[in-house]
Amino acid sequence: MAMEIRSGDVVRLKKQHPCGSDQWEVVRVGADIGIKCLKCQHRVLLKRPVFERRVKEFISRGK
Repeated sequence: MAMEIRSGDVVRLKKQHPCGSDQWEVVRVGADIGIKCLKCQHRVLLKRPVFERRVKEFISRGK
């Protein structure tokens, strides 16, 4: 079953970003998931299955 992902969710990924942060905000939801690093504001677009594998936990949920 697919993970419920909403715009505005803040997630912790398994690996850190090169800037040192592991917290990301979901900014786009669809076949691809757009995420933004909360420390350096870098944006990345991931395929949904890749995103679901990399998520470690939800820190907060969006609306």
